[in-house]
Amino acid sequence: MQSAYLDCRMPVAVYTSPGVVLPRMHFQDRQGQMRFAAKLIAGVLDFKKKIDSETLPVEYLSGKPLCMDQYYQILSSCRIPGPKRDTVVNYAIGKISSTHITVVHNFQFFVLDVYNSDGTPLTVDQLHMQLEKIWNSSLQTNKEPIGILTSQHRNTWGKAYNNLIKDKTNKESVRAIQKSIFTVCLDAPMPRVSDEKYQSRVAAQMLHGGGARWNSGNRWFDKTLQFIVGEDGTCGLVYEHAPAEGPPIVFLIDYVVKYIMVHDLDVKVLMFSHFGKNVPKKHQLSPDAFVQMALQLAYYRMYGTCCSTYESASLRMFKYGRTDVIRVTTVDSLNFVQAMQDPAKQPSERVLLLQKATQTHKNNTYNAIHGQAIDRHLLGLKMLSIEDLTSMPEIFMDTSFAVAQHYNLSTSQVGSKTDCVMCFGPMVPDGYGVCYNPMEEHINVAITAFNSCEETNAARFAQAVEGALLDMRALLEDAAATAQQ
Repeated sequence: MQSAYLDCRMPVAVYTSPGVVLPRMHFQDRQGQMRFAAKLIAGVLDFKKKIDSETLPVEYLSGKPLCMDQYYQILSSCRIPGPKRDTVVNYAIGKISSTHITVVHNFQFFVLDVYNSDGTPLTVDQLHMQLEKIWNSSLQTNKEPIGILTSQHRNTWGKAYNNLIKDKTNKESVRAIQKSIFTVCLDAPMPRVSDEKYQSRVAAQMLHGGGARWNSGNRWFDKTLQFIVGEDGTCGLVYEHAPAEGPPIVFLIDYVVKYIMVHDLDVKVLMFSHFGKNVPKKHQLSPDAFVQMALQLAYYRMYGTCCSTYESASLRMFKYGRTDVIRVTTVDSLNFVQAMQDPAKQPSERVLLLQKATQTHKNNTYNAIHGQAIDRHLLGLKMLSIEDLTSMPEIFMDTSFAVAQHYNLSTSQVGSKTDCVMCFGPMVPDGYGVCYNPMEEHINVAITAFNSCEETNAARFAQAVEGALLDMRALLEDAAATAQQ
């Protein structure tokens, strides 16, 4: 550690500190940034519990146990610059362990206590609230980027450091950063680049922050662990290499990402008790098509548009058959949902459009289960062109194909005689997963969405589905009563 890192006088930024890019997050604003940062902090604190209680499972290589010491060096530690050589101080070792993290926004550093007085960690909601306060207290963008000093040549920074801590307030501020469990950098959005260049741009941002104009002043490069959460959805971390190698850092990242993804899923189960298959069957409509049109109507009411909708079709009529796609959104389904929202349309007209839309869906379902759908066929052609190294057919490069494959609604009817609920996650970050079981007198619907997406909300969608089902029954019954008169 001494010769490889602490004696080295080159800047730690770029020269020795590795940057790590996390998967791109699907938020583009401060709300998403705050929410993700809060969950990330909670995830690291959850990992810290294992370190504090020394319950981290021992790792093995070829059946031999590995030393776990590095795991105990990465939290609450910091590199300290010296005029000729640096040192690392670990504040986790000792009687009083740190209870705060450092948060940096607009080059301004804040102490955030992450534990309650009884020793329990703050909840994600409490952390979110504190981050909001920090954000609102640091809106000025004209502050000196003191953190950028930590990116200098070590001798230069060592001299500046000694001058800096001559001032009592500065010394206390620096100590607070050094003693903190880790740092969270709330970065300003970086310039947009093409998707092709995105990963490279983010990798550079994680390594050095993009320069003085951007986020390099939003760092304390001596801090062992700095998590970076950008307002534009870019996330990752940079770590000071002296206390540990990559594997413990990657293990921590895996743990935290798994923690966030689990906490990111919003699940709402709708036990729809007003009616079941009995109502559509009474009106000679396919129960599956009826529920699917309700999902279309609910989505249209929430977003004012239709979306690509996936319903799985079983191919078990064929040996080893798995699934193909029933594409639910059709011209007829669009005509129906638009008519439901158009006050000028008569109920009789709406009923005809519902009948037509459900019949189209029934036909498409029949075709799909009999091997006449399009998606697996296209998948086969795409895989062949990749395998044969021929040029990719134009259809697969077309924007409309990408849109058609982006299923905001991923749905499946899993019919069971048992009163059970199956659920699965959304296929896309800004989508819903909807699994339903239509029983004779009621319908069980499980809806999932990601909390990290501002636009989706499982509970609101469940409410919209319930409203759509009730409105569709009312429509059918009114029409039937009118016909009897």
